[in-house]
Amino acid sequence: MADAKVIPFDDDRSRARRRPGGRADGEAAAVRALPGPQQGHQEPEGSREGPAPGTAGEAPGADVGAEGGTGAGAAASGWEKRLAGGLAFLRRRITGDYEVDEFGYDEELTDQVLMSLLRPLYEKYFRVEVKGVENIPAEGGALIVANHSGTLPLDGLMMQVAVHDHHPAGRHLRLLAADLVFVLPVVNELARKAGHTLACAEDAERLLRSGEIVGVMPEGFKGIGKPFGERYKLQRFGRGGFVSTALRAGVPIVPCSIVGAEEIYPMVGNAKTLARVLGFPYFPLTPTFPWLGPLGALPLPTKWTIQFGEPIPTDSYAPEAAEDPMLMFNLTDQVREQIQHTLYKLLVQRRSVFF
Repeated sequence: MADAKVIPFDDDRSRARRRPGGRADGEAAAVRALPGPQQGHQEPEGSREGPAPGTAGEAPGADVGAEGGTGAGAAASGWEKRLAGGLAFLRRRITGDYEVDEFGYDEELTDQVLMSLLRPLYEKYFRVEVKGVENIPAEGGALIVANHSGTLPLDGLMMQVAVHDHHPAGRHLRLLAADLVFVLPVVNELARKAGHTLACAEDAERLLRSGEIVGVMPEGFKGIGKPFGERYKLQRFGRGGFVSTALRAGVPIVPCSIVGAEEIYPMVGNAKTLARVLGFPYFPLTPTFPWLGPLGALPLPTKWTIQFGEPIPTDSYAPEAAEDPMLMFNLTDQVREQIQHTLYKLLVQRRSVFF
């Protein structure tokens, strides 16, 4: 693999958006426009409350049979609906009768498959506790800025599940990812399907202006690949590119602090020569990897806490404020300090790494 080019989020150069080649199951998929700021989340067909067609006026016990009663009848009906829904989902995937947006985001696949695969890891393995999710706006765009750690970017995925499952409005988080993500086989297509896009200013601004919740981790590889001895010490946040994007879009910045990810892969060394050969920014050495082979790639079951802080508004600034370097520096420092302070606070409150 050639050396991966890491495109910093604060690089304001104009770039063409990269898209993974070869859509395995979506050549015929329709491409929908991004929703506008006033467009709310649409419920899947059949999920709205209320009686189904043809059932208005049926009594609550109308489906009680001679043999099963209401319990058996409801169970059978539930399984039939699940089976029918699953078959309909497969038919749409095979025929390409589904929608993706301009960035390749497949909301149906994300909700029904990808979130279902991540949820056991989120709920049972890491036992994530979420705080302050109400600080994320119920509508309109917002930029979530979080710390980055853990050797592998599981923290971004867990943050995505947290927003999806716990936000009162059921919002979706669109993560900005490094260039490396979109050159890895399989990973690139899954990232697009899950709503991730390249970490560049124009993609982020387009999503924010269309009313999406966008997540960015400004530390980049310096944060996720830092040694275990520097855990929970925030790395440099760049030159404030994420602040500039939020100012241009006029959306609030929501600081996010994640505790627990630092310990899943304690990085005690870095095989730099091997990393250069493979084209990776680092090659981690942990107490279990690569010494235990595939078993060493299993993350430790730490207890996580994700806290969303008070939003920092930007709509009161003039449009030209995005070009003020001093303002960007001050806002960047404010966001960084708020995340760092919250990390220390959560660490003091934590009883144990694993409980």
